[in-house]
Amino acid sequence: MDDKSNKLLLVPVLTVLFVMIGYQYICPAGSTSCRFGNGESFPFSKYPADVKRKSPDPGEYAPFRFPSKFNFTREDLERHVDFDIKENDVIVFLHIQKTGGTTFGRHLVRNIHLERPCDCRSGQKKCTCHRPGKAESWLFSRFSTGWSCGLHADWTELTNCVPAVMNKKQKKDANFYYITLLRDPVSRYLSEWKHVQRGATWKTALHMCDGRPPTPDELPACYSSEDWTGVSLEEFMACPSNLANNRQTRMLADLSLVGCYNLSSMSEERRAELLLSSAKRNLLRMAFFGLTEFQRKTQFLFERTFGLHFITAFTQINGTRAAGVTVGTSTRRRIEELNALDMQLYKYARELFSRRVQYCHHQERQEERERKREQRRRMKEQKASQIQQQEDGERKDLEQENVALTGVTEDYSSQVVRW
Repeated sequence: MDDKSNKLLLVPVLTVLFVMIGYQYICPAGSTSCRFGNGESFPFSKYPADVKRKSPDPGEYAPFRFPSKFNFTREDLERHVDFDIKENDVIVFLHIQKTGGTTFGRHLVRNIHLERPCDCRSGQKKCTCHRPGKAESWLFSRFSTGWSCGLHADWTELTNCVPAVMNKKQKKDANFYYITLLRDPVSRYLSEWKHVQRGATWKTALHMCDGRPPTPDELPACYSSEDWTGVSLEEFMACPSNLANNRQTRMLADLSLVGCYNLSSMSEERRAELLLSSAKRNLLRMAFFGLTEFQRKTQFLFERTFGLHFITAFTQINGTRAAGVTVGTSTRRRIEELNALDMQLYKYARELFSRRVQYCHHQERQEERERKREQRRRMKEQKASQIQQQEDGERKDLEQENVALTGVTEDYSSQVVRW
């Protein structure tokens, strides 16, 4: 009997010893991670005792809880423009070669649902895009005003030329909203090479900067004949003054910051740094930019930005001439080196574009929730009003019944008195 009792006592004693040894092993002396009690930490908790868990705000845009490496702010992503086509607002399209700008430019003049559509006549390259009731243009582009500031004018040329041209035509100060398209640098470069190989030159481009075009020494020609028809890719890449190199960065940057086309004004490294930072800054400040590789998202973002809507949806065409060109790994690496600034700019643009599209979808969901909330509120008020009307009707019926009963009682009482 005593042996049995001893065995029964041994079990809880061993259990207590096991727990104490385990506790000392997990929570050594001096540890503050295993305190118990009100407000104390729980063992293995990932949240310290003095830090309260903060639940994510359901209305907060998720990317702001997970910042990007470019540290985009809400202001960087918010791009809604109160575009007033009837007054002084003008869209200015900066058309960079081989980015799908021709297709997008046609969308602007032929595919937007407008109170007064652009007048595009057969056989004419330009359309008349006037404001409703006014002989003033709301669009500055190749297919509306033509190359008024030069063939494929860049940021430097447009910002110095457009205000003077448009304000002179309209005889008043306008608000200008710059837009553009970007494309994967390697695909764009190969597309430009194929275009030049077929005979394109863009020789009439002005390249105006600080009031003058570049000298032949500042911008030497890559070929001596009328054009560069039949040029091989190796020859195309070998020309150091080829404007196809880093074209997107150059056309979006303020060239006045780097001495225009004078390469001797500063070191190559400093020039590259200033060009890239200026291009990023100008791209960020533009009212809108799209990416050739994402046609539907480009359409969506444009419509959300300007409040203008296209009649037919954009089509993603991947079967381009550049897509049909097969290059080796070493050649592709060389193209990326020649377009190192464009590669960095496109990486920046792609994330900014993606974040803006996500932010617009977030806004749409917020607006939809607010719409449903408002709808429920109106239904609740309507239901309450109906209940109130029903109660008022019942009360009125009851009052009428009381009046009728009172009349009957009075008649009966009078009869009793008469009897």
